[in-house]
Amino acid sequence: MRVFRVRNHAEYMRHASRMQVSFARYEAVENALRPATPGDFVVNGYSYAAGTCVDFSAGYQYAVGGRVNWREVLTCPITRLNNRMRASIHLVDIELGLYPDHAVYISEQVTPLYAFLASKWPGVVGSEYLGDATPLGEIDAGGLRNEDLTRLTFPDASFDRLISLDCFEHFADYERAFREAYRVLKPGASMLWSVPFRRDAVRNTARARERADGSIEHIREPVYHGDPMSQAGCLVFTDFGWDLLDNVRACGFSDAYAMLFWSREFGYLGGEQILFVAFKP
Repeated sequence: MRVFRVRNHAEYMRHASRMQVSFARYEAVENALRPATPGDFVVNGYSYAAGTCVDFSAGYQYAVGGRVNWREVLTCPITRLNNRMRASIHLVDIELGLYPDHAVYISEQVTPLYAFLASKWPGVVGSEYLGDATPLGEIDAGGLRNEDLTRLTFPDASFDRLISLDCFEHFADYERAFREAYRVLKPGASMLWSVPFRRDAVRNTARARERADGSIEHIREPVYHGDPMSQAGCLVFTDFGWDLLDNVRACGFSDAYAMLFWSREFGYLGGEQILFVAFKP
């Protein structure tokens, strides 16, 4: 699997220009894997997290415009990790590394990804946002820790690694969340995260903002993502572009970049996938 590291929009445009033939091949491979009629199907491949070849399960349950949403399917039958979760484990190993003595914070706790990490590394702490029902930093009757990524309760320099998948777009003040991530990381530590991302966009685009009285002003048509803790879903405040990496560096991180990748063998499909990393000096 080839991983391309890109730090800004100009670098990405050069990369995309060079990759046009590869992009067409990716699409042809994925089209050939889809069944002729919508329904559940499997795709064979190597599950990095499970360490063996498996049949990944796929289907149209998260389809967008009638097209398979590869990012949210291709679930490993052993680990229960879907495409994006499996890729995050793989890229953490490639780029950041996890050691048994590392303290790791992941901003989810009811997911297969948290369960997998907690089963492998003893220093993993997970959380969900539980609202006002449980005080921040405390654990509810179901064993879930309540944390808000914009006001974490952990002391400064608590963690060696931080992982947050598809969270930052749901904060009205996402820069505050990145500053909190920086605060709770130790010197020399690193973080990996994902967000829905517009690769053609130089700048971030606000979809909604929070007024001084706490009410929400919608700038664009509201978009909600699935939320394992609420059937109502979670509002998207920002569509991110390449400004995101400048925002992260401005929060103190010494470097921040996108990792671009695709792999038929590992089942990382859906066109070129993207994850982000940043390092605290």
